[in-house]
Amino acid sequence: MEKLILSMFSSSLVSIEVFFLTILFSVPLGFPLAAGRMAHFKPLSYLVNAFLLIIRGTPLILQLIAVYFGPAYLFKISYDRFVAAIIALSVNYACYFAEIYRGGIQSISQGQYEAAKVLGYTKIQTFFRIILPQVIKQITPAMGNEVITLVKDTALVSVLGIAELFRTAQTSSSRLFSTTPIFIAGLFYFIMNWIVSSAFVIIEKKLNYYK
Repeated sequence: MEKLILSMFSSSLVSIEVFFLTILFSVPLGFPLAAGRMAHFKPLSYLVNAFLLIIRGTPLILQLIAVYFGPAYLFKISYDRFVAAIIALSVNYACYFAEIYRGGIQSISQGQYEAAKVLGYTKIQTFFRIILPQVIKQITPAMGNEVITLVKDTALVSVLGIAELFRTAQTSSSRLFSTTPIFIAGLFYFIMNWIVSSAFVIIEKKLNYYK
């Protein structure tokens, strides 16, 4: 049992690595997608909206397969499956974050933009000093939900043969003819989600304190 837990702990580090790399790339990538979605240039807005619809409307597991196997079939290009997993997850979550950003930005009343203009603020100053702090507070709960979902979605990279937590649990379960490794993996995911949830609770309290 000790050996099993150590093995699963080691594979959970892979899941954590997938999680943090996805957050690192998807959070900033969501901003240009949100900007494109709200662009006054209609062709750009329609194009970004169509892309968001495709990504959000198809299963993540299908996107993982397409990103890894697609280039091999179409262009005879092969690359690391871990890189493919990060690309697929980052693009997928960036699309969800983009819609969260858009909702947060559009929830700010037009009157605040007009008041800032009267006070002599530039558009950049208005966004970073007035709009962005309010948007961050508005979107924190929704962002928290998506980040918690991401913790569990890291299990999907097992479809590419990456030895993360869930794949290790499945392999161990088959070898031992027992469901115990699956339940241990569930406990690992629960602990990771508890940590993430606690972090967002602290963030929300801090944002409410400085309102």
